[in-house]
Amino acid sequence: MSTLKLTSIGTSTGVIIPKEMLNRMKVGRGDLLHVAETPGGYVISPYDPAVAAQVEAGREFMKEYRDTFKVLAE
Repeated sequence: MSTLKLTSIGTSTGVIIPKEMLNRMKVGRGDLLHVAETPGGYVISPYDPAVAAQVEAGREFMKEYRDTFKVLAE
């Protein structure tokens, strides 16, 4: 576990995320991070749960119509 300090950024409050954490999350300046509230607190992640659900729906669709895609690819 790491501790992050809140700091003033203009008229807002921000947090500085150490370079090592950014590297592990594979994010950089300008990228979006998503915050999810859980029973244990908040989780900050580069992965959008809505996009993950859409990707899973696409996988299910492709699995269901595998034969059709095979024919179309020929």
